[in-house]
Parts: sequence; structure tokens; C-alpha cells
Amino acid sequence: MMTPAAALFVSDGQREALAVIAKSQAAPFRQVQRARVLLLAADGVANVRIAEQAGVTVSTVRSWRSRFEHEGLAKLGKVRAGRGRKSSIPQSRIEEIVELTRNSKLAGQTHWSCRTMAARVGVPGDGAAGVGGTGAQAASGPLVQAVQRPAF
Repeated sequence: MMTPAAALFVSDGQREALAVIAKSQAAPFRQVQRARVLLLAADGVANVRIAEQAGVTVSTVRSWRSRFEHEGLAKLGKVRAGRGRKSSIPQSRIEEIVELTRNSKLAGQTHWSCRTMAARVGVPGDGAAGVGGTGAQAASGPLVQAVQRPAF
């Protein structure tokens, strides 16, 4: 049988910050989940039990503990470079989508739909859907237009 991990050392200030994040309804789920895991580790709860409660693997709990020991709160909830889902659309296509969205309209239409844009630039299905929040929205303001609704 393996020796249980020692309680994670957390300063009073760190514990306070982790408690605030763990209770937050506005913080990203990733941060809330990691904060809860770290608080349980600081209380001396076994990694296996923490993993069960948090819905992650024991390996993940060990990884988060180790990262906290080395980096503290500075990178809590940050995804390391090279992790996560990779973009399936090349950057050149993204730039083309942003340019077309900002500076052109489909003939006879008021705006581009995700599918017509995807067909125009040659990306699969509704592949243009996730591009709107990248550079286009930040550069030109909200892409959504207000619509007057009739009073009932």
C-alpha cells in the first residue's frame, strides 16, 4: 500500500484566497475546482478521496498539488502551453474570416451566417462559429445587432 501524501502546506493568506475562489460563482470552473482540491489537500485529505470528490483522477490531484507547491497561486487555473484543444482552422483562415466579417456582406443579406462564411472560406460545417470572439469582436465592437421587438 502506498504512503498517503502529507498535508499540503498553505499559508493563511493562500488559504483565504483559495477559500474565496472555491466559493465563487463568478470564477471559471477550472479555478474553483482546483481551489477546492488544494483546500482538501491542505486539510490532509487523501489524494484518492480528493479525486473522487472533485471528479478528477489521482494523477491530476498530484499534478495540481505539485504545481501549487512550485508556483503558488500565481498560475492557479491557467492551462499550460501546449495543453487543451488545438485549433482546427489555420490562422490565415481565421484572419480571412475576421476580414470578411468586418468589411463585407453576402449579396442580398445583412450579415454572414456561420455556415455561409464557412462555405465561403472553405472550412468544415459551422467552423466559422468560434472565430467571432477572437479578433473581430474586440476590433470592431459587438457583432450582435440590437433588434426592435414589437410590444405585445
